[in-house]
Amino acid sequence: MAWALIATPWGEFSARVEGANVVELRFPGSPGGELGPRTPIAERLARELSEYLRGERQEFGVPTRAGGTPFQQAVWNELGKIPYGATITYRELAARVGRPRAARAVGQAVGANPIPILIPCHRVLLAGGGVGGFSAGTDWKVRLLALEGISP
Repeated sequence: MAWALIATPWGEFSARVEGANVVELRFPGSPGGELGPRTPIAERLARELSEYLRGERQEFGVPTRAGGTPFQQAVWNELGKIPYGATITYRELAARVGRPRAARAVGQAVGANPIPILIPCHRVLLAGGGVGGFSAGTDWKVRLLALEGISP
């Protein structure tokens, strides 16, 4: 497992690549571990993430693999189905994973997402339309939502 620095228009992200997959993405200011050689997957991530942050890309093709519990994986799978420029609530997400009374547990799974942006956890809002939390901070979440044309 190697870390790569991913230069983008919004700063330098850190990504952990394992084999042919991105398994973790950290925002600028949250460095990863020891850097490894630059891989084709890291190069592809750099290109796709930069295109997204410039408003030129709406979907990612870089392969990802997020380890987690079966419940977390179910939540992250549903996150991947939220289209660019759309949002849902934690309650709606809980219903989509078959646990309509588990909005709090869903929120914890969303917060544990190791590959934000690629698995678009920023598209989940509070029931009243509030931003809610975000692992990298709510300023990042608001900025990502604004990029997609959403003003919570």
